[in-house]
Amino acid sequence: MKYYLVAGEASGDLHGANLMKALKAEDSEAVFRYFGGDKMEAEGGALVKHYADMAFMGFTEVVLNLRTIFKNLKACKEDLIQWKPDVLILIDFPGFNLKIAEFAKASGITVCYYISPKVWAWNQKRVLKIKKVVDHMFCILPFEVDFYREWGMEVNYVGNPLLDEIAQFTPDLNFRRNQQLGDEKIIALLPGSRKQEIERLLPVMLSITEYFPDYTFAVAAAPNFTESYYHQFIGAKKVKLLFNHTYNLLHHAHAAVVASGTATLETALFKVPQVVVYKGGAISIGIARLLVKIKFISLVNLIVNKKIVTELIQEDCNTKKVNEELNMITEGAGRDTMLKHYDELLLLMGQPGASAKTARLIVSYLK
Repeated sequence: MKYYLVAGEASGDLHGANLMKALKAEDSEAVFRYFGGDKMEAEGGALVKHYADMAFMGFTEVVLNLRTIFKNLKACKEDLIQWKPDVLILIDFPGFNLKIAEFAKASGITVCYYISPKVWAWNQKRVLKIKKVVDHMFCILPFEVDFYREWGMEVNYVGNPLLDEIAQFTPDLNFRRNQQLGDEKIIALLPGSRKQEIERLLPVMLSITEYFPDYTFAVAAAPNFTESYYHQFIGAKKVKLLFNHTYNLLHHAHAAVVASGTATLETALFKVPQVVVYKGGAISIGIARLLVKIKFISLVNLIVNKKIVTELIQEDCNTKKVNEELNMITEGAGRDTMLKHYDELLLLMGQPGASAKTARLIVSYLK
């Protein structure tokens, strides 16, 4: 069968690649075409558009890049009609993907949505639109099943695909030596994969390095940027820059400072104590504070429904506070408490298998 996937950011590329691998195991004649990234491309098929040209962060940034967004939407719609897939699989990225879902549904294409939009966070009435334009929804957070049911929509809970990716990970035994990381404890810096978040968060992350002279700092770099791009922020600081080694970095890290997003959950699953940070444009944050109806922004805290990791948002994301919070989790009771809470998170997350389960369900629905 012909599968068309749309992923608009790094995490979607990761989950899309795992799903493609699982679909190939279920369907020996699977053919793929997609908006995605390097990981999906490695699984075969045709990459139409790279997510690096699609990911815009925040309300203001979206408005400023509307021409590019509309151009991408038009290209996706035209390509769908020309290729005529058996199914469209949308991965998160709701601002773009819900528009594509509406178009595909009207065009008679079966629509599957993998990794639900965060409609429980704000504007919950979007569920009414989702019910009309999505044939099958596959959720990765346990509480989403009850949320959708309250709106009269039955969905599939498949577990979390990050567990699949981590289960497949084999640590590089020579990682420290190959990356010249030495024997000091490592503090990982994960500033995200989008230009806006890197430029807002990385300078703050780097500003704390002088307060931890006995540690080695390493930045998990996004593959869609160059070394020279990152070095404009790093300058003369003794900080390692690592491309395509995020899991090896987390495997060896003692603590981390992490941009809010999927990486916070990955860091927790590796049992690395972390400080979560986030900065957006002033207008974007102002609108978000009016609309968003959740207590936390990090997936770690949302899943367990209590504060496990500290979230430093906007004006709180500064050198002083990041330094203070990081000090609390590098040693002592604060570190021990966070690690204990991670055990609760792991129990709630369950076992690997989300990608395989989703693939089986998609193929069964198509048959």
